[in-house]
Amino acid sequence: MCDECGCATREHSHSHDHDHDHGHSHDRDAGSGEANAGEKRLVLERKILVRNDEQAERNRQWLRERGIVAINMISSPGSGKTLLLEKTLDRLKDQVQCAVIAGDQRTDNDARRLEGRGSPVIQIETGNACHLDADTVGRRLPDAAGDGIKLLFIENVGNLVCPAAFDLGESFKVALLSTTEGEDKPVKYPSLFSQVPVAVVTKTDLVPHLDWDMDLCRSCLRQVNPGMFVFELSARTGEGLDAWIDYLLKLG
Repeated sequence: MCDECGCATREHSHSHDHDHDHGHSHDRDAGSGEANAGEKRLVLERKILVRNDEQAERNRQWLRERGIVAINMISSPGSGKTLLLEKTLDRLKDQVQCAVIAGDQRTDNDARRLEGRGSPVIQIETGNACHLDADTVGRRLPDAAGDGIKLLFIENVGNLVCPAAFDLGESFKVALLSTTEGEDKPVKYPSLFSQVPVAVVTKTDLVPHLDWDMDLCRSCLRQVNPGMFVFELSARTGEGLDAWIDYLLKLG
C-alpha cells in the first residue's frame, strides 16, 4: 500500500525504512514478523492490481465493440485539464460526439464546468482515493458513453503517481504538464511520462512571465520517452489548440 495515499500501486511495492528510534531492540522472531508483513502486503498489492487489470480489459473490450476511443488524462492538480476540456468540447461538438468522465475526490465542480457543451458528463467522486480505478469507471461507462459517442475523455484525479499505475481500459493515456510547474517534472515522475504516447504542455501564454525553459522541458520529456508526441498550447488564448483538435479529429 502507498503509505501517503492508502492505495496500492506498482510503484509502491516496497517496504519503507523508518529512521526513528522505537526504544527497544527487535529479536530474530520480530524481524521475521516484519518480513512476513511485507510479503503479505506485496501479495495484497498484486491481487488488487490483477483484479483492476482484469476489469480494465473488460472495459477496453466494451469500448472497442462500440468504436469508442478513450483518453485517460493525467496531471498534477492545477495543470489546466478542465479548461483544456472546455475548449476541446466547444471545438468538437459539431464534428464528433464526445463524452467525459471527470474524477475528483470531492465536489462536482468540474462536471458543472463541462456541462452544456454538447457532451454528456459524468462526475465520479473518489472520496479518499487519489485515482480512478477500472471497476469504478466500468460501472459508469454505460451512462457516460451512449450511442454515437466516438471520443471519451477521462479526467483523472490530480496526481502524477497513482493514476499512472491503474489501467482503466483506456485506449491510451495523455500526460499534461503546465508551465507553472517545473521543467523537470517528467524526469522526477517517470512512471507516468515514460508510458504515455502523448504529452500536452499547457499554459504556454504564461511563458513570458515565468522563469521557464521550454527547451529544457522538451529535453526532459525526450529523456524519459524519446518517441513521445508533444503538444504545446494555451487553452486560454487558443495558441497551439488547432494541432490538438486536428489530432483528436483523426482519432474520432
